[in-house]
Amino acid sequence: QVQLVESGGGLVQAGDSLRLSCAASGLTFRSYNMGWFRQAPGKKREFLAAITWNLGLTDYVNSVKGRFTISRDNAKNTVYLQMNSLKPEDTAVYYCAAQPFSGAHLRGESEYKYWGQGTQVTVSS
Repeated sequence: QVQLVESGGGLVQAGDSLRLSCAASGLTFRSYNMGWFRQAPGKKREFLAAITWNLGLTDYVNSVKGRFTISRDNAKNTVYLQMNSLKPEDTAVYYCAAQPFSGAHLRGESEYKYWGQGTQVTVSS
């Protein structure tokens, strides 16, 4: 049984930092591209960042580029999202997801096979 469990969310002030973690089990973690998405109230879920299975190449949506950093530790089966300079508009539920290494589009939500339950991030002004 595959599980992705996010942690590290919370309530912070604008300008603060948070690090989200996503611990994976039940899958060959090193064979999966990993991504982070978020969904704000009343909005569609959006892609934030992804990291490839082999070379650790990364991709970011423009709105978080330079503020957020995705990384992975294959020995710990964990992917991270370091979030700096947080803004109120970053308030959302954050999800991690796993895409088989054969996936063609890191930003393609439909290509992610497994999803976590989400963790709430709230940024006050």
